[in-house]
Amino acid sequence: MWNGCRFERQQQAPHVVTLNCQQVVLSQLLAPEGVGPDRNRAEAGGDTGLPQGTREDPVAGELCNGGSVTDLVKGFLKRGERMSEPIIAYILHEALMGLQHLHNNKTIHRDIKGNNILLTTEGGVKLVDFGVSAQLTSTRHRRNTSVGTPFWMAPEVIACEQQLDTTYDARCDTWSLGITAIELGDGDPPLADLHPMRALFKIPRNPPPKLRQPELWSAEFNDFISKCLTKDYEKRPTVSDLLQHKFITQIEGKDVVLQKQLMKFIGIHQCMGGTEKARHERIHTKKGNFNRSLIISSLKNVDDLATLEVLDENTVSEQLEKCYSRDQIYIYVGDILIALNPFQNLTLYSTEHSKLYIGAKRTANPPHIFAVADLGYQSMITYNSDQCIVISGESGAGKTESAHLLVQQLTVLGKANNRTLQEKILQVNNLVEAFGNACTIINDNSSRFGKYLEMKFTSSGAVVGAQIFEYLLEKSRVIHQAIGEKNFHIFYYIYAGLAEKKKLAHYKLPENKPPRYLQNDHLRTVQDMMNNSFYKSQYELIEQCFKVIGFTMETFSNLAVTHATSWAYGDKLIRYPQCPGS
Repeated sequence: MWNGCRFERQQQAPHVVTLNCQQVVLSQLLAPEGVGPDRNRAEAGGDTGLPQGTREDPVAGELCNGGSVTDLVKGFLKRGERMSEPIIAYILHEALMGLQHLHNNKTIHRDIKGNNILLTTEGGVKLVDFGVSAQLTSTRHRRNTSVGTPFWMAPEVIACEQQLDTTYDARCDTWSLGITAIELGDGDPPLADLHPMRALFKIPRNPPPKLRQPELWSAEFNDFISKCLTKDYEKRPTVSDLLQHKFITQIEGKDVVLQKQLMKFIGIHQCMGGTEKARHERIHTKKGNFNRSLIISSLKNVDDLATLEVLDENTVSEQLEKCYSRDQIYIYVGDILIALNPFQNLTLYSTEHSKLYIGAKRTANPPHIFAVADLGYQSMITYNSDQCIVISGESGAGKTESAHLLVQQLTVLGKANNRTLQEKILQVNNLVEAFGNACTIINDNSSRFGKYLEMKFTSSGAVVGAQIFEYLLEKSRVIHQAIGEKNFHIFYYIYAGLAEKKKLAHYKLPENKPPRYLQNDHLRTVQDMMNNSFYKSQYELIEQCFKVIGFTMETFSNLAVTHATSWAYGDKLIRYPQCPGS
């Protein structure tokens, strides 16, 4: 199986392939135009996509015993040095020349990285490893297979795994070369400290990566990387464009000198002894089919599903079932937190738990909604930019309770200047839910509206207020509910409270049975309402909410009048006169 490639500028351009050992390079000359590849060899190679017009022989071998550019840059860093920009430019120039030859022959490499750029002891630079290269035809210049080594994969290549209509072209190699440029500067690709699957979640979402300390490098080098890492691949330059970039053209006329310098550095590196190699596995997926070179291990407990070696529906279901059985109701999937409704009270939200997650690393504690609140808050302070947390799920999944817990932790993080402000923010949530939530067949406390809560903080991070917006309130519920469902909570709270205080007659409400809008199979008489201790306690809580937020008792009384009026109208059959001719 062919598994690699290198290029060397000659009169007749060679196509070069290597075996799994990345120290030996085998070259294969392009056959005369019109001579097709051997059919069996093409099929055995799978989706290697070698350029058309190759032939079986002659084959020549070459030893690349200078190691990879990754080994070399790590050797520099180990000695407390860094590779000079002219040497980096020389290496990238040679890689670009190889890629230009590939792309001109309608082939994408798809696995450009430091370990796939080998060196000879004479300072030669060879592009290798064609195990996942892809052929483009004259009529189809795009691919839709997600393949490569995660940290170097372009966003559009990763997107192919989930989005069926997503494709990419040869410019995915440009992105990988940009990541390799960062690797030559920093020693590792961005996100190298993360699990590969977690990196795949972050690459499409994060802004384009940069050098760890861009101020240590020239504006030309930073700009070269920026051009390579343009997220919209339609706007990303081709390798031919990059060969004209100022960072690359600076080496014109200096090839021989730089090659000798590189040869010297290789010699020094080999005398110092090799560095420990970090192996980053390659992944290869097809639509609806997931194959991985990683060894599939037995199912183990994880805090982040994105770190699983196999991420399919059955594995996720089994992991969630294991978590739920041991009362671990939170688990991550990359940056997303999954919350499993336990339908019982758990001791996970005490003051001690709250303190545990303030300013802590995500890996320091088990997954928790307080960690999400802390991440949003710390990001707002660090980047001085607004943050948004979206809570979604089916009815009964626990969205309302999760929103409560988020607000609770954010008010703790915001260190409100006075207790009253913190209490107001927490109480206003309860008040809105009393007016907008109702009992349904599925959920006893179902939100019948979309809620957008906006919390405001100072530049130093102190909370100064909150504002709630409601969307798509289910107003029709006031006059009609499905069988087995109820009206909005506030109706029952107010009626039960007024009945308990013997104030029904004061608001001209019937004392023998509740208004029609409030009646259901369980509430047929006023006594049924008065026997419900929860309704009566909620009336007192709502009254307290009004006081805390700053409403007067006159306003609260007017609220009762408004409700009593609407109930009275509901108990009457109102006939409107028809207009003539209608």
